[in-house]
Amino acid sequence: MGFPREHMGQSFYDTAPNLKLVQLISAGYDRLDVDAARQARVPVANNGGSNSVAVAEHTMMLILAVYKQVVRDHNNVVNAKWRVGDFADLCIYELAGKTLGIVGLGTIGKKVARRAQAFDMRVQYYDAFRLGEDQADALGVRYVLFPELLRTSDVVSLHMPLNEQTRNMMGAREFATMKNDAIFINTCRGPVVDEEALHHALTSGQIAAAGLDVMVEEPPPTDHPLFRLD
Repeated sequence: MGFPREHMGQSFYDTAPNLKLVQLISAGYDRLDVDAARQARVPVANNGGSNSVAVAEHTMMLILAVYKQVVRDHNNVVNAKWRVGDFADLCIYELAGKTLGIVGLGTIGKKVARRAQAFDMRVQYYDAFRLGEDQADALGVRYVLFPELLRTSDVVSLHMPLNEQTRNMMGAREFATMKNDAIFINTCRGPVVDEEALHHALTSGQIAAAGLDVMVEEPPPTDHPLFRLD
């Protein structure tokens, strides 16, 4: 029982011949080799929705932190920089009226949608499984295709599982499709993002900012190029 920090492959099962069950405390099981578990005849159970409220709240925190430039202003204040730059540098943005694009409308995505609506954001989503009209109306969300979501969202937030279909789902083409004043949020899994493409998108002005809770390599190296950005 636990949350695997490293890949659980064939060698794991070879060293545990008496293992009867693998119980994950998380919903995601991308670090676990399901085929190896099947060959070892060990059932695997995940825990869908176990931290969905926490992740949804964390997502909103990142959106607010980026739009309100919390880190920059905190650093300025503690370093006795009370007034920095001109008026444009002091601007912060409101969530009200902005369009949130949710990629992956599962348990967490739905909770993010509800919280975003409390800030008067418009919510659209893309998912491989489309809600029925009654479900979408009840949740207050609109389905759009992935390219349209990227083109029209002020905030793009990822909430899909990591698998071979979603690995590097956000690459150079996808970031180039986004609005240049849009922000990007990732609280699902690091490898769904091509980090070199994200770095280029940020440094070239293709997108305005990013808030990340996950990285491809965890813990990330201290000299990671993304850490050198403001």
